[in-house]
Amino acid sequence: MKTQLKLVAAGITSAVLAMLPATAAETALPTITQELLAPPLLPPPITRKTPAKVVVNLTVEEVEREIAPGSRYTFWTFGGTVPGKMIRVREGDTVELHLLNLPDNKLPHNIDLHAVSGPGGGAAQTLIAPGNEASFTFKALSPGLYVYHCATAPVGMHVANGMYGMILVEPKEGMAPVDREYYVMQGDFYTSGAYRAPGVQGFDMQKAIDEKPTYVLFNGADGALTGNNALTAKANEKVRLYFGVGGPNITSSFHIIGTIFDRVYTEGGSHYQENVQTTMVPAGGSTIVEFVPRVPGNLTLVDHSLTRAFNKGAIGLLAVSGQERPDIYGKGVKKALAGAAAQSAAKAAPPAAKPAVAGVDRAQQLRGKAVYDSNCSACHQADGKGVAGVFPPLANSDFFQQRPYEMAHIVLHGRNGEIVVNGEHYNGIMPPQDLSDDDIAAVINYVGVELNKGTPAVTPAQVRDMRKSRQP
Repeated sequence: MKTQLKLVAAGITSAVLAMLPATAAETALPTITQELLAPPLLPPPITRKTPAKVVVNLTVEEVEREIAPGSRYTFWTFGGTVPGKMIRVREGDTVELHLLNLPDNKLPHNIDLHAVSGPGGGAAQTLIAPGNEASFTFKALSPGLYVYHCATAPVGMHVANGMYGMILVEPKEGMAPVDREYYVMQGDFYTSGAYRAPGVQGFDMQKAIDEKPTYVLFNGADGALTGNNALTAKANEKVRLYFGVGGPNITSSFHIIGTIFDRVYTEGGSHYQENVQTTMVPAGGSTIVEFVPRVPGNLTLVDHSLTRAFNKGAIGLLAVSGQERPDIYGKGVKKALAGAAAQSAAKAAPPAAKPAVAGVDRAQQLRGKAVYDSNCSACHQADGKGVAGVFPPLANSDFFQQRPYEMAHIVLHGRNGEIVVNGEHYNGIMPPQDLSDDDIAAVINYVGVELNKGTPAVTPAQVRDMRKSRQP
């Protein structure tokens, strides 16, 4: 009987303690100020084995910068980046989040964290006008990868302008070590102008309501993960990618061309699927993917709803270095089919290269290169040499040098049928490209100057005239 009374008393004591705001142990937690890094970087893995109070300081910043080469947009951000900087805590941690709405901002903002167990995810506690700070605390109860975003009305507009990020709650036992970790989020943007339209662009609410984005981007900019900004790894390194979709509307069919995901933690949860090619990630959702690149070369990150990748910007690169492995990935052999017409022995030599011209518009050339890298290099190759018998060369091309205006027409309207370049016959289909007048002029002049040592030959006004006629 005494034993039973002791157990009942112990149960009452536990219940009373559970009702208190915080136990002595919780109030004695060590305090850690969260290290915040610009994406695609993220805070380092957590090595501690006990909970802590983690202080997170996030600023709301409304900033104008390029969304694409020559095209500017006012982003609303957490911490000045799209996505907002990743928060990394441990299961059982108490998070003290401070949100600062800078005085120069124009609008009120707040934050809703999907990792919070409580109404609104912190939105009501953090709704503040410019020049104010709000703070609240929450306990990280469930491990996983969670999205956070602004929840100020109209919510879709705030998210569409870049106000999203992720918080990783590591399990108590920690995560298995990997060689590389990266943080990437996809978002859809609705600008008043067309894709890559020059100048400052506004937000188009009707496009957002109709769910017709101008851009679908990784990490908030066209080319954010290409060129000098490409992710990097070495062959046989284990790579872990934390991937999320801020939205506000578009679901991602996330895929990396040239690798297979060894593990995919579906929707950022605790369970994983193995040997996955493409994983669906909803707006406001996430996934953790792990893979090991086996051979050197560029692996391409895409939304496999492919026009989003090649026509709206959802494309990135992971540059892999290392030793060639022909036993895993051979270079291949190409040859003419038996019975194919013999090629003429006398090849028409391309015209002599013209000297480079001073005074070329450098900004337009940079724009043209960006257009070429995103739209042309996949077929005609980065160096413009094409693929023998399949895609004609654009570099040192007699056809291009003699008919740049017709080349612009082909880019605009497409072309079907035989074409002869440098004496070689090609027979295929070139689909029309969904590009602005400025983009077409820029890419034609980039190819003419950089790949053919020529001069700028086409203006945006000429391209506009081409749209009125189907004839070159």
